[in-house]
Amino acid sequence: MGKDVIVACDFAGRDETLQFLSRFTGRKPFIKIGMELFYAEGPDIVRELKARGHRIFLDLKLHDIPNTVRKAMRVLSSLDADLVNLHAAGTADMMKAALEGLTRPDGTRPLLIAVTQLTSTSQERMERELLIERPMAEVVLRYAENARQAGLDGVVCSPLEAGEVHAACGADFLTVTPGVRFSTGSIGDQVRVTTPARARELGSDYIVVGRPITAAEDPVRAYELCVEDFVG
Repeated sequence: MGKDVIVACDFAGRDETLQFLSRFTGRKPFIKIGMELFYAEGPDIVRELKARGHRIFLDLKLHDIPNTVRKAMRVLSSLDADLVNLHAAGTADMMKAALEGLTRPDGTRPLLIAVTQLTSTSQERMERELLIERPMAEVVLRYAENARQAGLDGVVCSPLEAGEVHAACGADFLTVTPGVRFSTGSIGDQVRVTTPARARELGSDYIVVGRPITAAEDPVRAYELCVEDFVG
């Protein structure tokens, strides 16, 4: 898997999703299926979009006791997604259990990555609400190192932290980075954000882009511009 743009298909249901994706008559984008769409349509939406030729990032952010996550990942492994995630805050035991559950009997599995800190979380909120008083970059780096030691393939982090994660965990350790906006756009509910070009410079492997593409007047052109800026 090379550097790419992942389009966040945060739609309410199947019809809206298919209508949006039908605009892409050439290259089929790598897409993210998050909680809203998955909870609305169930596993069949993953199977259908995979069958239509899209690579799938299944963004469900599992976070529970190790045995529960192991069993849930065993179910998700049958959907043939390309990328699956969980919360690194669930600790190394949970991450190891997830890896066990995600691995199929033949040894194959989707890539597994861990969310470090959400890009909507600021330093002030992390300290006041989560009682984590270390600097954001230090917290993200520690969570990333825990994920690497547990055997995961990478993390979800802000582009601002991608370079440090690679320096600590290796060039092959994936950084999947939301919090990307065009320079002329609103940042919405994100806090730690950059542009696609800046994310490339900072070392992101994949950027996840939602509303700047899905809510654009011409989503296909917005996607193409994002790919040009990030992939080159």
